Amino acid sequence: MSFSVVIPARFAATRLPGKPLLDIGGKPMIQHTWERALASSAEAVYIATDDERIREAAEGFGAKVCMTATTHRSGTDRIQEVATQLALPPEHIIVNVQADEPLIPHEVIEQVAANLATHPDVGIATLCEPITDKAELEDPNAVKVVLNRHGHALYFSRATIPHSASTSAQNCFRHVGIYAYRVAVLNDFVTWPVSELELAEKLEQLRALFNGVEIHVEVSHLRIPPGVDTQRDLDAVRAHLAGR
Repeated sequence: MSFSVVIPARFAATRLPGKPLLDIGGKPMIQHTWERALASSAEAVYIATDDERIREAAEGFGAKVCMTATTHRSGTDRIQEVATQLALPPEHIIVNVQADEPLIPHEVIEQVAANLATHPDVGIATLCEPITDKAELEDPNAVKVVLNRHGHALYFSRATIPHSASTSAQNCFRHVGIYAYRVAVLNDFVTWPVSELELAEKLEQLRALFNGVEIHVEVSHLRIPPGVDTQRDLDAVRAHLAGR
């Protein structure tokens, strides 16, 4: 199985400006994420950014950096530009690892790439985890996914789905935002207009479903620690890596 990892990183962030470069244990956050990706069997790991500060820091710790346009609306658009710059073939697999995932296990990067490689009928693969906490079930920030018997996504939503899960957290899964794409799908994806479902849910993956792309979803083999969205998250990661 051959795949590459691309880590899209932007400097601007509403709640944590300069997030990729925030210090965690003496290293910028993005270096932790890069090191996790490097521990996988990916043939290459790239950081994709439009910011010179991130480029300078990333090259400083030895990362390969692809400078991209400042006009991209999402990390997916940025990743597709990287695939074009590198002239990657249509069948090549790219795993999108978010820059604010400094604790992501390299095993789940392997899992999502293998998931796509072993399902030639789908264009995108991703992961999920069972929801057992009713508070999480009702949290719109926890994206839910329902699957068919083949493990293909039927729908993603911020609402509680299926409806029966509102009384009991059974057969309910939280989507984990790591993706593997075939380059051919990325090339198509960036040409499609934003769909109404995507706008309603604020979930980019619904654009793929709307346009008929099958998304295969596996339950993660390992628990995936939360990423960093807030100062509280950042403090928790710092404490975890400090051994507290």
